[in-house]
Amino acid sequence: MVAYTGINHLAMATADMDKTIRFWRDLLGMRLVAGLGRPGYRHYFLEISPADLIAFFEWPEVEAVAEKDHGAPVKGPLAFDHVSFGVAGEEDLWELKARLEGADIWVSEVVDHGFIHSVYAFDPNGIAIEFSAPVAEVDVRRHPVVVDPTPSPVTLEGNDPQPGKWPPPAPLTPPGERRIHPGDGQQLVGIISDSERPI
Repeated sequence: MVAYTGINHLAMATADMDKTIRFWRDLLGMRLVAGLGRPGYRHYFLEISPADLIAFFEWPEVEAVAEKDHGAPVKGPLAFDHVSFGVAGEEDLWELKARLEGADIWVSEVVDHGFIHSVYAFDPNGIAIEFSAPVAEVDVRRHPVVVDPTPSPVTLEGNDPQPGKWPPPAPLTPPGERRIHPGDGQQLVGIISDSERPI
């Protein structure tokens, strides 16, 4: 069986890498762990967790999409490029490739990106997907590296979140005033509890 390990990276697009790094690294606290670049192109990766990354392509002419409610259907341009699912090793990529080919679904050859090996395909909805296996000897999480020959000034500040770039946090809501509001998924509570009970 395929050993999925989580989201290797979510690949998004931005017209302003500096603003993006300020938000994800400095405000949200995610480390910048890799940056690729050449004239007119940047592709940077930030660490969501020890196993998960979010990445951004910098395309100067890309336009931000209008804000919308989470999960609401849209028509027209989107800000989503592809999703990469992490797998435990290269053997999993070959298994996935065989499964997709066996189902007569287009899948790429295995691609060597230096720090990951990947295969690409599309889901039935046309969503671009990638499966990525780590390259053990190239760990950008433990050893961050940026090979962009013209990194932006914000990038040159370093990999770790930079203090003082945003106002201090608002005061925490006191425990006695905290309220947790119901949301989608509450209907699962009974099902999960019942499924854990002995029959």
